[in-house]
Amino acid sequence: MTFNMFSFLPTTLVITMLLPLLRLVLVSIMREFRQADFQYSRPEAFNHYYDFIVVGAGSAGSVVASRLSEVAGWRVLLLEAGGTPPPETYVPGLVGLNYLRGNTNWGYITVPQKHALKNFVGRRATIPHARVVGGGSTTNGMLYVRGNRRDFDHWADIGNPGWDYESLLHYFKKSEDYRGYATGYTDKYHGKGGPIGVIPDTKTGKLSQAFLDAGKQLGFNVIDPNTAEQIGFAKPDYTVCGGIRCSAAWAYLRPAASRPNLHILHSATVLKILLNKHKRATGVMYSYRGQVLVARAEREVIVSAGSLASPKLLMLSGIGASTHLSDHNIKVVAEVPGVGQNLQDHVGVYGLAWTTQGSTSSLVNSFSFSAFSQYIHHRKGPWTKPLGEYASAWLKVTKDGDEYYPDIQLYLSPAVFSMDFGIFIPYIYNIEKSKYIEYSRSLFGRQGFTINLILLRPKSRGAVFLRSKHPRDLPVIDPNYLSHPDDLHTLVNGIKKLMILGNTTALRSRLKSKFHEKPVPGCEGEKFGSFRYFGCYIQHMSSSFWHPTSTCKMGPSSDPLAVVSHRLRVHGVSGLRVVDASIMPVIVSGNTNAPTLMIGEKAADLIKEDWNESGHR
Repeated sequence: MTFNMFSFLPTTLVITMLLPLLRLVLVSIMREFRQADFQYSRPEAFNHYYDFIVVGAGSAGSVVASRLSEVAGWRVLLLEAGGTPPPETYVPGLVGLNYLRGNTNWGYITVPQKHALKNFVGRRATIPHARVVGGGSTTNGMLYVRGNRRDFDHWADIGNPGWDYESLLHYFKKSEDYRGYATGYTDKYHGKGGPIGVIPDTKTGKLSQAFLDAGKQLGFNVIDPNTAEQIGFAKPDYTVCGGIRCSAAWAYLRPAASRPNLHILHSATVLKILLNKHKRATGVMYSYRGQVLVARAEREVIVSAGSLASPKLLMLSGIGASTHLSDHNIKVVAEVPGVGQNLQDHVGVYGLAWTTQGSTSSLVNSFSFSAFSQYIHHRKGPWTKPLGEYASAWLKVTKDGDEYYPDIQLYLSPAVFSMDFGIFIPYIYNIEKSKYIEYSRSLFGRQGFTINLILLRPKSRGAVFLRSKHPRDLPVIDPNYLSHPDDLHTLVNGIKKLMILGNTTALRSRLKSKFHEKPVPGCEGEKFGSFRYFGCYIQHMSSSFWHPTSTCKMGPSSDPLAVVSHRLRVHGVSGLRVVDASIMPVIVSGNTNAPTLMIGEKAADLIKEDWNESGHR
């Protein structure tokens, strides 16, 4: 009865009651929050004119604004729709709170999906894209994963010179302050002294060790995934510095905030990019404290609003497909049909859980008084990273193509899928609560772990559209998950590989682990373990892994879907660039924050190359 009572607690009531109380407590103990919140305060006076206006203080925008303000003669304005990071975002152990819909995020939700999300409310996925200074780096899981070198070589091969892996390695290293042990081989791939602290999780507990050993039993090595090759098993690297989250806001903006030539204005929503009769970006219109204001850019406007908001802003400004803009009575400034197209996202398969006999994780020990005290007084202990034991694997499960180019990722999580008794997980992911409880009820209170399966290189393509011409309306998001049949086939192969992994002696015998074989609602008629059952499972239990990219595709003007050039200038207009994950022509094979930081670093250098103290272009 206790578990049933918990599962029917109103989630919104719990959030409304507990989150303000938690913040009140954290404000008194998080000195970093108090210091940074003051530094992001509104400047005393704004200029009417700037050299550069950066729209969006996310992972890329924070980098660009910081780097451009290094040039003392350049005046830089950074505008962010969200507010300053709340205190819980500084504590790595509280990362789960950032995924609550509407908490420091836009609360995006997709349109109903034809081929997937059958056990989700309305067959719609949540995408908690950040709305806060620092963007995704302020709210994400802090995993530092660059992707595969083949990702970037492919970008270059399709018409983007200078974006190959060897050229981009400099920018990955420039942003990084790697705190781990590097061998002679791995040292050349890591940077020291950069703004972003990267700390390997060196503590290997019973669960994560069993996962790594299971990989060894299948013939895989334990690797550093941020070097030349990625196939294998690995402990995570986290973006943490001094025991707190090392976001782009903390690492880039905070040190730059005192520069007189950098003005940072948060809680300011950009409504439109202003373009003159020569199709040149001359500034932005934005709302702040109930007023509609204008800021002028004498050199460039740089859009870094993210993969869902950047194409929306371009379209609101008259840049996009003329047929779509005309439908919303928006004057067409530049016909760029690729704006909002080419949407790609990693698909995650949820609920793949194993039960174990006895405790297998250090998760329970993280809630001791000693753990709290360590963090409060010394910024040490388990709260300096996501709580519990995590690990990943990158595997190739299809036969075609390069055998060293992974197509799936496995992500070990230190608790069963039902760890919260249905209070938060259905709400966060938009899973139908009745189906969640039906599938997970027998797991309530059980020890175990979950392994999420992630499709790294989806072939399905979606799009972002305008809902209306009103800037306050959220965009229409259609990722078109699993529309390409190869995506379903790859994920089925991934589950089969996962079942083999779960049956290794390292997991099965050492942990006494047992896979949760209860048929998922909707697939009861299929034989468990068959291709049809796993395909059905994926169609019912897969959703976004919250990595949308590629909606302002980088490519030559000959590419009908390209939105920006290889120098990130928007086709068809001048004085305007896009700098964020939306420019990725193809999504990377891993988490997207590290490559987005890299994009910001490279973009800043491109802009510095294109402008100098006396020159104009």
